[in-house]
Amino acid sequence: MSAILFGSISTLADTSELQRRSFNEAFSAHDLDWSWSRDDYVSMLGSNGGADRIAEYARSQGADVDAAAVHATKSQIFQDLLAESGVTARPGVVETIDAARADGVKVGFVTTTSRENIDALLAALSPAVTADSFDVITDVTTVETGKPDPAVYRHALDALGETSDTCVAIEDNPGGVRSAAAASVTCVAFPNENTADGDFGPAAETVTQLDPSHVRGLIAA
Repeated sequence: MSAILFGSISTLADTSELQRRSFNEAFSAHDLDWSWSRDDYVSMLGSNGGADRIAEYARSQGADVDAAAVHATKSQIFQDLLAESGVTARPGVVETIDAARADGVKVGFVTTTSRENIDALLAALSPAVTADSFDVITDVTTVETGKPDPAVYRHALDALGETSDTCVAIEDNPGGVRSAAAASVTCVAFPNENTADGDFGPAAETVTQLDPSHVRGLIAA
């Protein structure tokens, strides 16, 4: 057997600008005089974890902020925006998932975002992509340490009964690529509109759309 592992929400649908908008609306809701420009946000995308991003920014501003509360507001705003945005799957995603399932290749969604964010995304993408599209779905509660630590990939491999050489990961950000590489999983970088200039050095290649046969061919290549 083999598996294709999608590594984050924005590998399925490009939600990066919705995420940035959600942060800024959450800041306003918490009476914070912050507004992240696109350049600001892009500079923060080398690492994963929205609450940590807020906490780090607060420290840089000398502000005492409940980062977890702000992030919870941001997540709710993001989920609401997903429901009304008309978001669609990125180029080649549906075809790659459908081809994998037709060929008996397992499919995983190996993310460390919240289950609520996952549910909101899959509801927005349904019926093209649903929870039934995946053999395993992870979330922020799955492992103690988020990406770029490889723990979540190792968990997914165990859950699927696969070894790293039978899988290929698809990641949209540098931290996710490093996580897959640290788990010895071949990784395709599939940048979103805000991570296109990131450092994807550990990736086997960088693409702007997914080709099902090519992705399959990278397994144990």
